[in-house]
Amino acid sequence: KEYIWDKDLLKVYFDTRNGMIGGDYSTKFAPWLAHGCLSPRYVAKECRKYEEQRVENKSTYWVVFELLWRDFFKFFAKKQGNSIFFLGGTSGSDKKWSFDKRHVQAWKEGRTGYPLVDANMRELAATGFMSNRGRQNVCSFLAIDMNTDWRHGADYFETELLDYDVYSNWGNWCSGAGMTGGRLNRFNIVKQSKDYDCLGEYVRHWLPELKDVPTKLVHEPWKMTQFEQMEYGVRLGVDYPNPIVPPTTPRPRNGSDKRGGGNRKQPRGGNNRNRGRGQREDMKSLKEGKIRIR
Repeated sequence: KEYIWDKDLLKVYFDTRNGMIGGDYSTKFAPWLAHGCLSPRYVAKECRKYEEQRVENKSTYWVVFELLWRDFFKFFAKKQGNSIFFLGGTSGSDKKWSFDKRHVQAWKEGRTGYPLVDANMRELAATGFMSNRGRQNVCSFLAIDMNTDWRHGADYFETELLDYDVYSNWGNWCSGAGMTGGRLNRFNIVKQSKDYDCLGEYVRHWLPELKDVPTKLVHEPWKMTQFEQMEYGVRLGVDYPNPIVPPTTPRPRNGSDKRGGGNRKQPRGGNNRNRGRGQREDMKSLKEGKIRIR
């Protein structure tokens, strides 16, 4: 009632859902859904009522769409059985994984040297919650960047998350590690940081040791010179860790249009004041459908 009707936030959900700081960027329904205190069908019906009485848009559609993802993982687990818990996942992959107990502990404690990962892991430890954007990034970092047995991450989430449910948790981790077949999504942690926390507010909130580091360096503190470390009051390897895996340099895009058009890069999303700062226009390829709950 508060999120949908009192604060009237449903209409901007699509634009705010990738936020990471504050209380209203997402619905926060997940813990209540996970523990059976709230019915997904009831949420869907309230969304439909909202569409009839106030507005129907991409945001109202997207909340119901994400409820359907919860159902998808339940059916996925029903079909695949115990394979969602296996190292090779539902695809039966024979990928070779590594395991360094110190690295896994650093990941859990938010001491990887990657501010976005560390901030999210510290938020999880302190609150039992992590944003959807954060979950995707810390999963990708553990499983792909660290090449660590992804089940350690799924197990830790099972322990810490207030909204834990077996289907969504293990299904998402299995998929995020690339163990369900199909496309593997590797998240560029630094780029994600700059896209979704462009001013560094979130990482500074959870990593007070970086509070005085300027925005241009706060997502890549390993680039600070010794002089800058002294100036900003943070010593790498002492106050804040060096990266536990070497930072990767993304392949640069061509700076100009080879057909003679010059650099035509334009900001995405237009002048939308409801879009969270630094957020991109996501998932453009998904076309809005029609969902009706009877």
